[in-house]
Amino acid sequence: MPIGEQLYQLFLSLRPHQWTKNLLVFAPLLFAQQLFHRPSIIAAVEAFFLFCLLSGAVYIINDLVDLERDRLHPVKSQRPLASGRLLPSVAKGAMWVILLAALGGSFALGTSFGLAALVYFVMMTGYSLLLKNIVILDVLTVSMGFVLRAFAGAVAIDVAFSNWLLICTMLGALFLALNKRRHELTLLAADAAEHRRILGEYSPYLLDQMIAVVTASTVVCYALYTQAPETVSKFGTDRLVWTLPFVLYGIFRYLYLVHQKDEGGSPSRVLLNDRPLVIDVALWTIAVIALIYHFGEMG
Repeated sequence: MPIGEQLYQLFLSLRPHQWTKNLLVFAPLLFAQQLFHRPSIIAAVEAFFLFCLLSGAVYIINDLVDLERDRLHPVKSQRPLASGRLLPSVAKGAMWVILLAALGGSFALGTSFGLAALVYFVMMTGYSLLLKNIVILDVLTVSMGFVLRAFAGAVAIDVAFSNWLLICTMLGALFLALNKRRHELTLLAADAAEHRRILGEYSPYLLDQMIAVVTASTVVCYALYTQAPETVSKFGTDRLVWTLPFVLYGIFRYLYLVHQKDEGGSPSRVLLNDRPLVIDVALWTIAVIALIYHFGEMG
């Protein structure tokens, strides 16, 4: 098989469409009012690319572990390894090179960031090998992966990691993870447990109950954050609550796509391909920047 083709398939195995998840490392940059601080921008960009490499290495490990099951899956069978377009030996060798480069670069960026990156890799590798087969812990581990991205973004630019950011990130990630489980369960129907063992522990009703709790908690948490005394004091404005309609629309739109359009199997693809959702996220971002950097007091 041509080397060029193997390299291309290897790149696809890193799942570049999933790299949008790593944009969370920029959240501390935004909310710490460092968005126009050049050294912080450079550090955040470096952190983003390092997490893209790290998450790519984790995806390769996951695909190697699930190789046989993925070959039976209606969608995952098209992945480079499952389809046979990428040789397992090439994937294993590349995974080690990518991992060592990512961890080396992470510790070069800072010891705290390096430790955060290492914990992320260990935790997500544990997910691929074991935790994804333990009910409830599977989705909690996924959500903690998002929290670690945000935490790493904070230590990369040397700012305090907000408890509000931790809670909102965890709840938002749980919302996406639970909806993904629901999509998988309905897509695979009676064969769900054969493709992914953990799906046998869930039911649409159970997942709907969990999603309802997380959805309400996410909205309430974000609303409380916008009006919290420390938030108002930090940004010098109580108008951040004006961004709540964008959060509500985004959540409702995503639920609509999951329940009415049978989407949600890949949150990254949904967030990239659904135009109303893309516009909503863009408007939320613009509104937050305008309120924090224009109406608020610069830190």
